[in-house]
Amino acid sequence: MYDVITIGAATRDVFLLSDNFRVAKDMHLSALGEVLYFNLGSKNELKEVILTTGGGATNAAVTFARQGLKTACICRVGDEESGHDVVRALKNEGIATELIQHDKKSSTAYSTILTTQKGERVILTKRGASDHIDARGISSAHLRAKWLYISSVAGDIALLRAVCAIAHANGIRIACNPGARELEKGLRVLEPVLRAVDVLFVNQEEAAQLTSIPYSKENAIFQKLDEIVRGIVVMTKGPKGVVVSDGKKIYKAGIPRAPIVGRTGAGDAFGSGFIAALAQEKPISLAIQLGTANATSVVQHLSAKRGILHKGKWGTWARVAVKEGIIKNHG
Repeated sequence: MYDVITIGAATRDVFLLSDNFRVAKDMHLSALGEVLYFNLGSKNELKEVILTTGGGATNAAVTFARQGLKTACICRVGDEESGHDVVRALKNEGIATELIQHDKKSSTAYSTILTTQKGERVILTKRGASDHIDARGISSAHLRAKWLYISSVAGDIALLRAVCAIAHANGIRIACNPGARELEKGLRVLEPVLRAVDVLFVNQEEAAQLTSIPYSKENAIFQKLDEIVRGIVVMTKGPKGVVVSDGKKIYKAGIPRAPIVGRTGAGDAFGSGFIAALAQEKPISLAIQLGTANATSVVQHLSAKRGILHKGKWGTWARVAVKEGIIKNHG
């Protein structure tokens, strides 16, 4: 029996940092108004290169293992050196790898992350074996755990439904941090899955998209999600922190003032830190603090795993203050 099994993506990652990665304003090429650009024919020196592994399932698994939880990972990798590197990295963290699927046809997913000095990034990715997790290879015999932590599964709603059905039938608690390819399916498709979830993680933009409620109407967004999710809804707000609802109370917290080297993996670090606390029967307020501390530590590094905290460690910043309030009226 595992404390937590993670399900989702596994990638081979290369992080590149350079003073020559320039950002420019361009309202025509980017919805955000900024672009990363290179001069054609230029040769750009790199300040740092980090070869590592990533993906939501492996990043979260490392948090759980370092927090002292018995952890396994379900992901899919290619049958080549990159795939073997993913498995070796997980084993080195004490994570069980027997549930990992090996793809004879597709290569391991790969990402190159171009990172500026301010921590902003552009990700170049090739989707590979991670897009093809086989639900037929996951049964009740495999999902012997207290918690499932599900990150992006490449929009495979059938896989989500199958895994949630097994978990529900066996009394396994479910945390879900859906990716863009799940969220783009819309609330009508996702609602049966969300009703089975004990903890849902979304950022404010995703929550607005999912509920079709304007971004600024936070109370209305929570009211809608609380009607659907049977447990806890966690909405992250970037530099403004996080808001959490358990249907009875609202919890709010900011983030520490800390420099940012790279943002990659911050969401995985927060979500897995939050669930690591709940899995150890800690209150929601401490779960927010641990998730925030873990994410803050991760963004001090380029890679998604290097800064993940070990049990008993909280990083160099003070724990964030958590404000609690009773839900009287969502409207």
